[in-house]
Amino acid sequence: MAGVMVVEDDPALRGLLKEALEKRKYVVITAGDGREALAKFRPSVVDLVITDLLMPEEDGLMVIMKIKEMKPSIKMIAISGGGKAGPGSYLLMANKLGADLVFPKPFLPSELVQKVKELLDKH
Repeated sequence: MAGVMVVEDDPALRGLLKEALEKRKYVVITAGDGREALAKFRPSVVDLVITDLLMPEEDGLMVIMKIKEMKPSIKMIAISGGGKAGPGSYLLMANKLGADLVFPKPFLPSELVQKVKELLDKH
């Protein structure tokens, strides 16, 4: 069974994504910020990471770079509301750093879960 890590500082969204992914039978590991994500990440367990970009304690761009160093083949999805600047520039940067897909907030969790399935099926 594929493992997915959800890195999101909003507890409500983190819980919603965890629940939606577990319904599809994924093993889900969650983290509230980038530092926690890097501490919990296990290359042998996690096949795909969904990360918010603007978070305290290590932002999502750093998470993408560091996890890609540990497991270059990992699939990555970046999500962001973008703060005051809007999501565009952060999502573009995430894409350049190795994110396979980017999602501006708000989005439908069902759409995100479908993209997770598509990315992992390609794997």
